[in-house]
Amino acid sequence: MPFVYTTNLSEVRALAERHARTAGLPDERVIDFVIAVSEVAGNTVRHARSPGSLEIWAEQDELVCEIRDDGVITDPLAGTLPRPGATSGLGLWLVRKVCDRVDLRSDGNGTVIRMHMSLGARLTAGDRRRQAGSPAAPGVLLQAVGERQQPWLAPEG
Repeated sequence: MPFVYTTNLSEVRALAERHARTAGLPDERVIDFVIAVSEVAGNTVRHARSPGSLEIWAEQDELVCEIRDDGVITDPLAGTLPRPGATSGLGLWLVRKVCDRVDLRSDGNGTVIRMHMSLGARLTAGDRRRQAGSPAAPGVLLQAVGERQQPWLAPEG
């Protein structure tokens, strides 16, 4: 059952940490996971101006967090590269840096962001390239960004 939040991000962070530790995420990655979840949840509070829902689960060899809200992200490259000279708006970029994979889907129905972290050692750039080079699931487009490729979930329809 999803956890619904409106403003209390301390509860979101506590839930993320509890799930990360229970799933066996290595200690050095627990902080990264909590930061990533908190950044996306904070974007819901700041930009979507709607309640957000959060679900976290372990799946095979990774921990997954899905956050949903009613906001819309219009830039399909959001968070892939920071704007030159930017001093704010770096949250989604940071999330993409600390997570092994980030899936983002946004349309008129709202936004869904899934953050994936390996329960083992952190994936290297080469590991991510090999994963990205494998056949994509239906509806998934891969966009090249620097050394790695970012998955973008195409809108249904």
